[in-house]
Amino acid sequence: MPAPATLLRLMWLASPALPVGGFSYSEGLEAAVEAGLVVDEASAGNWLLQQLHATLARADGPVLAQAARAWREHDATRIAALNAWVEATRETSEMRLQAEQMGRSLVEWLKNGEQADDPRIAAAAALAPAPTWPVVFALATVLAGADEAEALLAFAFGWAENMVQAAMKAVPLGQSAAQRMLARLATEIPTITLQASALPDADRQAFAPMLALLSAQHETQYSRLFRS
Repeated sequence: MPAPATLLRLMWLASPALPVGGFSYSEGLEAAVEAGLVVDEASAGNWLLQQLHATLARADGPVLAQAARAWREHDATRIAALNAWVEATRETSEMRLQAEQMGRSLVEWLKNGEQADDPRIAAAAALAPAPTWPVVFALATVLAGADEAEALLAFAFGWAENMVQAAMKAVPLGQSAAQRMLARLATEIPTITLQASALPDADRQAFAPMLALLSAQHETQYSRLFRS
């Protein structure tokens, strides 16, 4: 078990209350609702489970694990390469906006923390064209004293909770349905975090064509609650 201070820090990082704007993104879910692909609790739960396996397990999760190792080793070259990969694999402007905006916001949060003088925070802020969410989240967990497995669990659960809350608004669903969906996601999270941690660079991928198409359509969707 992590030390109490580390555990509290991870809970803080995973919380939807973290001031990085995660609540304002549905990551294509709102467009899936508009297209009639998500209509109820069952279809919403299935959609999020597929997204968990298709994107977080194969893209952002492995990036986070690899970035955490690089931050510990102060490997600026490796960090820049991982950040560039995230930028290059965001298939729509909304996806890129989310990665950059949440990354910048988390850097600002770290600048106001107890470890604000750590030079790695300045290095994250200087990443071009912008620091991205999984890369900066990895730094935040390293500064918290978390190991790789703990960091991945916090990242994945934070994503799951934000997405379930998005489903409540977009489908819409009640709180009991949302809790059942969260339970389904939580059951899968330990498995996908193990996969993400072990995935080599050559197998890392961001290939979810249906999600990319829906995200592109969402950019011009007439009525919407979310930024993605």
